[in-house]
Amino acid sequence: MDIALFIVFAVIAVLCGINLVVQTHPISSALSLIGVMGALAVLYLLLGAEFLAAAQMIVYAGAIMVLFVFVIMLLNAGAERITPARQLVKVIGVPLMAVFLGIVAFVIQGLLPRSELAWFGGFEGGGPRDVGIALFTRYLLPFEVTSVLILIAIIGAIVLAQKEID
Repeated sequence: MDIALFIVFAVIAVLCGINLVVQTHPISSALSLIGVMGALAVLYLLLGAEFLAAAQMIVYAGAIMVLFVFVIMLLNAGAERITPARQLVKVIGVPLMAVFLGIVAFVIQGLLPRSELAWFGGFEGGGPRDVGIALFTRYLLPFEVTSVLILIAIIGAIVLAQKEID
């Protein structure tokens, strides 16, 4: 049953990720990103990391996506126009991306040593204590840099919206 659920939600995550890139309207892309985040939360649940799944839904699918949608609406972004060059990129880009992903997979499989397989429910480090210790010791600098980048993005959106109003 775990394998079937994993496959279903992995496919949902991949399809929503593809839809995120393919959509021409930014709100539709943001909704696709929420689908990716929800599918990832279910995958965390399948691995036995309940706290990470809850944090994924609350922080990313909730707070960050509300921020994204707010910024998109603040900037009043419309749908992207399709140009002939974009059609050419779609025709050439898809086979080139498939070749690129095949080469990357081949290189990664050849360079990395074999590791033991993960089993569902076997993850032990997903509790709040483990996440807190890792976040505020080993990953403190990336955590703080990310918060500063989000603050800069909010200020940039306000400045862009202010110019449009004036």
